[in-house]
Amino acid sequence: MGSLFRSEEMALCQLFLQSEAAYACVSELGELGLVQFRDLNPDVNAFQRKFVNEVRRCDEMERKLRYLEKEIKKDGIPMLDTGESPEAPQPREMIDLEATFEKLENELREVNQNAEALKRNFLELTELKHILRKTQVFFDEQEGGLNHTTESMTRALITDETRTTGASMGPVQLGFMEKSTEREDYMPCFVAGVISREKLPAFERMLWRACRGNVFLRQAMIESPLEDPTSGDQVYKSVFIIFFQGDQLKTRVKKICEGFRATLYPCPEAPADRREMAMGVMTRIEDLNTVLGQTQDHRHRVLVAAAKNLKNWFVKVRKIKAIYHTLNLFNLDVTQKCLIAECWVPLLDIETIQLALRRGTERSGSSVPPILNRMQTFENPPTYNRTNKFTKAFQALIDAYGVASYREMNPAPYTIITFPFLFAVMFGDIGHGAIMALFGLWMIRKEKGLAAQKTDNEIWNIFFGGRYIIFLMGVFSMYTGFIYNDIFSKSLNIFGSHWHVSYNKSTVWNNKLLQLSPKTSDYEGTPYPFGMDPIWQVATSNKIIFQNAYKMKISIIFGVCHMLFGVIMSWHNHTYFRNRLSLVYEFIPQLVFLILLFFYMVLLMFIKWNRYAATNELRWSEACAPSILITFIDMVLFNEPKKPPVGCKTVYMFWGQHFIQVVFVLGALCCIPVMLLGKPMKIMQARKQANEEVQPITGSSDAEIGGPAGHGNGGGGHHEEEEMSEIFIHQGIHTIEYVLGSVSHTASYLRLWALSLAHAQLADVLWTMVLSIGLQKEGWLGGIFLTIVFAFWAILTVGILVLMEGLSAFLHTLRLHWVEFQSKFYLGQGYAFQPFAFDAIIENGSAASGETD
Repeated sequence: MGSLFRSEEMALCQLFLQSEAAYACVSELGELGLVQFRDLNPDVNAFQRKFVNEVRRCDEMERKLRYLEKEIKKDGIPMLDTGESPEAPQPREMIDLEATFEKLENELREVNQNAEALKRNFLELTELKHILRKTQVFFDEQEGGLNHTTESMTRALITDETRTTGASMGPVQLGFMEKSTEREDYMPCFVAGVISREKLPAFERMLWRACRGNVFLRQAMIESPLEDPTSGDQVYKSVFIIFFQGDQLKTRVKKICEGFRATLYPCPEAPADRREMAMGVMTRIEDLNTVLGQTQDHRHRVLVAAAKNLKNWFVKVRKIKAIYHTLNLFNLDVTQKCLIAECWVPLLDIETIQLALRRGTERSGSSVPPILNRMQTFENPPTYNRTNKFTKAFQALIDAYGVASYREMNPAPYTIITFPFLFAVMFGDIGHGAIMALFGLWMIRKEKGLAAQKTDNEIWNIFFGGRYIIFLMGVFSMYTGFIYNDIFSKSLNIFGSHWHVSYNKSTVWNNKLLQLSPKTSDYEGTPYPFGMDPIWQVATSNKIIFQNAYKMKISIIFGVCHMLFGVIMSWHNHTYFRNRLSLVYEFIPQLVFLILLFFYMVLLMFIKWNRYAATNELRWSEACAPSILITFIDMVLFNEPKKPPVGCKTVYMFWGQHFIQVVFVLGALCCIPVMLLGKPMKIMQARKQANEEVQPITGSSDAEIGGPAGHGNGGGGHHEEEEMSEIFIHQGIHTIEYVLGSVSHTASYLRLWALSLAHAQLADVLWTMVLSIGLQKEGWLGGIFLTIVFAFWAILTVGILVLMEGLSAFLHTLRLHWVEFQSKFYLGQGYAFQPFAFDAIIENGSAASGETD
């Protein structure tokens, strides 16, 4: 089969590159993205490799670019992103890039330092301006002269206790007033400054306790916040002035101010000096505003110029770093002039890779062409499945279970159909499916613009990555919605109804429940053209019973067909890998077992639908329709069916049914020992024959024969190194898992019926309990009420029925594919092909992803 159904054939190649051409050749291979390099120096420390200095230089350039990016984002400057990916620069261009980044970083850091110094100076002048203004109010209170000042300083200070109780104390004389009667001795000193507003209460308490009440504090709030020059935060502060006397108190007060990080400023005592200082401060503030504006303009120009090229610089640096990371995986020959690499490449792309190597050699100007030799190896190659934007999401669902083994059948192409279909069986509703399909279609139509808006929102990235899955699930849900004839819990009357009401009007109005009989003219006797008859939507007592019977049967039918398809897929694996033992002793008995028991049960359903009419009778006799479940239970237990009910001639659907069922059960039971013992016995027989053939020829002892035993017969496969006991145990586990799993997996598909029923009932509850209430009001008030109710109903519909029920159905569908379907043929024991590709490195945002294991 082609690559769509199996992974690509891979080849291990050895690559010889001239040292001068190695960089350009690896750059071309990175643009191509089809080569996975192996590390030929696994024991060499990362700091001891040949190109470690170049990698460090790239790390330093990335650090500088990240600094520029942070500054650009801080100013809110948009960065130009053309979506183009520039080529990797030549090694000699690294020097120019380093010089450019160094110049930009130094210039920006210098501008930032100057701006910070100017802002700090501006803050100090602003605080001094507020101090001069606020303290002028304090000093105006001393117009009464020295006596007034003395009286002001004898004001009572409120202790912690009085602050708590709200009481105030009487006037308390400061201690220094008792020391001298000379005027110059009790003239008070003062300090003025600014402190953070939130620290002010603690600052007051500390001054009171440390100075024992011998200070006088006045404070006033600064209304507008001030900008912190270091962090850029807005801080609210207050101006304070402290009066005291003596050097001891002065030292104590300054230490307290220093501890609370309060800023002290000189404040002249004379009013004329204060006015003169205030005028000088205002002049300096105006000059600083001018200089700050010019500094910010210069900084903005530097950042705008850098923002135009920042994305391209990031791409160039990451490509250079990825190339040198990859070159560190290579080996040097003894002459130090040639680099040797080993790599996995897709077999179909070897010519494309050779062309890329030639382009790289021409770019470097080298005259020695590169050599790409294919190597023989017994290693397990990586698994590479080609995908596009449509199949990528479906392949991701498969790889999440486990990466396929090399050349194993790939379930992804079949999952494109089966996954949205099984989802739709559980989610069948025309309206809900339309909402989901429109959302997926919107993402598909806008995918280029949405992909360009790279976001870290993980939930959105999951939705966008699965946009094609969402669209198909919505379309298939609309199809099953037409089959169920269900749109927001209501039905569409497209083809009319095949049931007719024969009662008169008074009977219909006076009776809550009326029955329509299929035996009379109430039923036309012909199938509905498409989907379900809309009459079932108004049925109250037996609507769920009818839908249960229908949906339960189709769930089993889809489940058995899905599992049979999985078993048939294992046939393709066995024939491709020429595993004759597994084909004969696993595939055939597994297929026979599943057909004789469960596919026969599916056939009984179709026979019942075909042979029996809606009246529960044969179309041409009086036989009653038997229960499929009871028939299957009697079949497995070899029970004779009970006597037919009164009025029925037989309980069998066709002649010889009991005999055929006994044969089928016996045949299915015979498949179990074949699956359990067939393959191990053949392997043991092949080993015995190989030992008998080798020993007479070589005369070797039994111990010497253990190595090659089993290679002479193709039936040994990969079991030649396993002990026979392990083979028997493994086969026993596999057989028990398949036999019991056939029963449990068939029952597991009943989740299709259960979730479909739950979805339909939830939609019916929302209609009955919410929207129908809004339809009962009339008039213009009824219109307003209906609008509110409809909005509430729409929110619940999208939130619960589309999102939550959709997620539930998605997870159940995923389980059906991983466990019930893929377990029949899919091993998933491979490892993914991770080529050296610049696109993946840039998308991940780190050049370190260029390293390969």
